[in-house]
Amino acid sequence: MAATEDQPVPTGQYVDPLGDPFLRTRFALPARPGTFLARHRLTQHLDQALDTPLTMVNGPAGAGKTLLVADWAAGLEQPVAWLTVEAEGKRPGMFWAYFLEAVRAGGGTLPAGVGGPTDADRVDQRVLFAIAENLDAAGPALTVVLDEYERVTAPEIADQLEFVLRHAGQGLHLILVTRTEPMLSLHRYRAAGGLTEIRDAELAFTPEETVALLERHGLTLSVAAARALVERTRGWAAGLRLCALAARECPDPAAYLKEFEADRSTIADYLVGEVLKRQPEQTQDLLLRVSVLDRFCPDLVNSLTGRNDAERILTDLHRDNAFVEQLGHSWFRLHPLFGEILRTYLRVHRPGLESELHLSAARWLRRAGSLPETLAHGAAAGAWDFTAGALVDDLAIGQFFTGLGSDDLTGLFSAMGPEATSPATDLVRAARDLSRSDFQHGLAHLRDAEAKPATGADDPAAVQLSRALLEALAARLTGSPELAERAAETAEEARPELPPHLLDKHPELPALLLTHLGSARLWAGRFEDARAALSQVVASPGKASTVLAREESMGHLALIDYLNGWPARAEHKALEAVSETERYGLSPPSGSGIGQVVLAAVAIDRNELGRARALLDEAAELSVAPHDPVTAAGRAIVTARLQLAQGNAPAAVEAADPDVSAAVASPWADSHETLVTSAAYLAEGRPEQAADVLRQLADDQPSCAVEAARIQLAVGNEEAAVDLLDCVPAAGRPGPAVTVRATLVRAQAADAAGDADAAHRLVAQALLDARREQLRRPFLDAGRWIRPLLVTAPLNELAAGWLTAGASTHTGPAGSQPLPLPIVVEELTTRELEVLQRLAQMMSTQEIAADLFVSVNTVKTHLKSLYRKLAVNRRSAAVRRGREMGLL
Repeated sequence: MAATEDQPVPTGQYVDPLGDPFLRTRFALPARPGTFLARHRLTQHLDQALDTPLTMVNGPAGAGKTLLVADWAAGLEQPVAWLTVEAEGKRPGMFWAYFLEAVRAGGGTLPAGVGGPTDADRVDQRVLFAIAENLDAAGPALTVVLDEYERVTAPEIADQLEFVLRHAGQGLHLILVTRTEPMLSLHRYRAAGGLTEIRDAELAFTPEETVALLERHGLTLSVAAARALVERTRGWAAGLRLCALAARECPDPAAYLKEFEADRSTIADYLVGEVLKRQPEQTQDLLLRVSVLDRFCPDLVNSLTGRNDAERILTDLHRDNAFVEQLGHSWFRLHPLFGEILRTYLRVHRPGLESELHLSAARWLRRAGSLPETLAHGAAAGAWDFTAGALVDDLAIGQFFTGLGSDDLTGLFSAMGPEATSPATDLVRAARDLSRSDFQHGLAHLRDAEAKPATGADDPAAVQLSRALLEALAARLTGSPELAERAAETAEEARPELPPHLLDKHPELPALLLTHLGSARLWAGRFEDARAALSQVVASPGKASTVLAREESMGHLALIDYLNGWPARAEHKALEAVSETERYGLSPPSGSGIGQVVLAAVAIDRNELGRARALLDEAAELSVAPHDPVTAAGRAIVTARLQLAQGNAPAAVEAADPDVSAAVASPWADSHETLVTSAAYLAEGRPEQAADVLRQLADDQPSCAVEAARIQLAVGNEEAAVDLLDCVPAAGRPGPAVTVRATLVRAQAADAAGDADAAHRLVAQALLDARREQLRRPFLDAGRWIRPLLVTAPLNELAAGWLTAGASTHTGPAGSQPLPLPIVVEELTTRELEVLQRLAQMMSTQEIAADLFVSVNTVKTHLKSLYRKLAVNRRSAAVRRGREMGLL
């Protein structure tokens, strides 16, 4: 057993080489306080010291090294020699005199012939031979702990110690407790498996250990709260103990531990005194200057200090565990608490310097091409013209609209005041406001930017391209197709003047610009021109920065397909749009919600009204662009159609108005609003008013013409209805949603004319075309005339199972019509089948996600798809239908 504070140390027969008595406290195990926490994971690791000749416990001041080793040594049965190194670490004779006395004090045996050094500055080689030979020949191996070994600064002492360790064989276990890397051939011991190491990362307290430590101080903290405390202190033992001591003096200890301010605690005194003040003056200056940085490299530090010795100083600080952490590739960072304290010290002792350092760092980082750090330091310096110019010159203004860090960028520039007046600052203000839907202020700032020429500090081409992006967005939001085209032309003029690597670095900029251009063209009814621009975005490389642009472009393409009568194509693109943001983990609200709007429209065509309502609600929650005319018009039209399908004509008329102001009218939006109003009047029994409204219809889109023909037929204008259908251009290739309705209009006209054969033939054709797309709404909207036809053969067979119940026994409430029992048109995917199986097990969406190791949003996407394929809108209905189809 080693001598402890409770056991007397035997008196040795030697004095030190200077003739002074040995200080016995240097050979005693340090006392462990009552609040000391034994950490078994570390003592178990230290047990390996008995199997290796050398052990190193290496960590910064206050890491708990000494108490850890002392607690472990106190529990050993074999002899332990303890020496706390002090000034003798510089003088070989003094060191070895104390080493020998530590061996004797610890219970080790040395022959009288060994003697001891008599010269404080040297030691006879024969003494070292005698020590090594005696330890090698002695009985049980001796464990020697050298605490505070970083005080050994004489290279000859390290060489001598390594000599003794090497020649003592199995008779010596040497344990070094140190803040710095010892001057020993550690690589040789590692290669031979002769080294046990415990370093800073292992010494750090875990959240569970932190909770136990606080309990020993009479404090209670949850593991979750302790985890945050550990993150802030990096598990630093002294910091945690000092926090606990300070918390006990507070009226609300738990709140203090969660929110303590390191710069106002005893931790500050400890780090300033134990770490900062121990450094040379130049090193102190360097540490204070780099405290404003999250990370730093020697070149950056040299730019802040005006010297060229940063690499050496940083390497020494890291090696000495002076709370400077190495990140790799010559980059470093300060321990967070140390950095916090240094920044406070800097503000108090060198007022005004912090802003200068931030600006110097920002300029260096801008030259180095690190934009995020440039912006952060530029903002911290309050240099807004510089900071906004850096963002614009880097072509990064589109990042306000990517959904990836957009909130951080908005928050960073929220502190920018009116004193910043450059074109770049106006552009940033415009982007910031437009990105958070502050339409009025965003356009005002954009006009301010347009009125100012680029300054010498800004790149004119970068300013021009950035302004073009925002002008395209403004044109889209104001429904101004000509302005959007002009902005696209401006962008093309600027591109050749910019470095290709910058354009490649920011693919979101052209993707966003084309999305805005495509949306403006779509608003104007130029579907093919819009498709050309939007398709370029969809075909662009799938990068995170372009995800929102791709989502919106696919949603707009889906809307074009839907307006042209292709619901299956529209649904496919809309589902891709909806899943695009989920693939990159973007949190809502994000995008325009146009994909959900299109899916709701398709659901109405299939008479899945509950699902349509849910999708419209989801679109309203997701949309971050309330002023977007295309999305607003699409949502208004689909909402109005839903109200019509639910028999609420007045609400349909009210919902049909998109309530957006636009520079030019949209032909398709106006036409659909007119059709809804006319259909509503017709549903209310006002056919003349319905016909009057139709006279305002000027759009020649096939879908609008067919709807107009249906309403004309319903008010008794058979000839006008057929004329409208005959005018539908065949070159437009309208899809089944249009052709099915057109065919039913012709069938109704034939039925009214008494041509039963033609009516049967046309209805059969409509059923065949509609069956593939599950289009039920056209038949429900057709009216009573079609019901007698559907019960005749072979029409009843074509309608059975998806439009009518057919031979099925499934019926609705007493007296009601049979419930539609659709067939599965598309096979379920493997993943959709797995989701369906778990629905049958009554698992929640969250439980399904956990069981399949996917996100909740992914499960929701699969649910939407299998609901569509099974033609249901509830979980229970999906399970019932799955059993009927033999899928479960």
